[in-house]
Amino acid sequence: MSNTIDALNWRYAVKKFDTKKISAEKLDIILEALRLTPSSLGLQAWKFLLVENPEVRKQLLPATFNQEQVIDASHLIVLARNTKLEEGDVKKWTEYLAQERNMPQDKKDGFHQMIMGYLSSQDDENKSIWLAKQLYIALGNLMTVCALEGIDSCPMEGLNPAQYDEILGLEEKGLKTVVVCPIGYRSADDPYQHEAKVRYPEEELFLRI
Repeated sequence: MSNTIDALNWRYAVKKFDTKKISAEKLDIILEALRLTPSSLGLQAWKFLLVENPEVRKQLLPATFNQEQVIDASHLIVLARNTKLEEGDVKKWTEYLAQERNMPQDKKDGFHQMIMGYLSSQDDENKSIWLAKQLYIALGNLMTVCALEGIDSCPMEGLNPAQYDEILGLEEKGLKTVVVCPIGYRSADDPYQHEAKVRYPEEELFLRI
């Protein structure tokens, strides 16, 4: 069995964290992996908030239905989407992309127009859903890299996003909370670590066409 599959079998959604802190070196790897997450059209219309202040995390506890992972874990990562995606955001991205790849002007302009054409074809509701979906790509990447590095995680949708936005001051930053993920080390007292990982067998899940 490869190290990757071993790590994914080891991973589970931790219900009780130890107080042990993630080293700076490990944290750098995790944050760089998040930075390298792919996004649709490369737009990266998101921010990853590393909530380190213990007092702020205590304020977030009721907004997470008193799930104590948010205060016990080494670090709390809030994955937030841009509230809006406007032409200025697209221009910023295509200019940065062109600069980094030495892209000719006509190619940059064509890419810009293609993105704007897609965005103009979507109403506000569809754009909001599309932006939120991007964060689940980042969440999956985060959990996988954590497992490979021997770091525990717990993806959490059980929260009040509006309360998170208020506590973290996200509205004025043009952001909305989508999902959160405490990361750290499992407690020896967490009984869920001893439960078998239950997934349907390959023949139940995969269709070869």
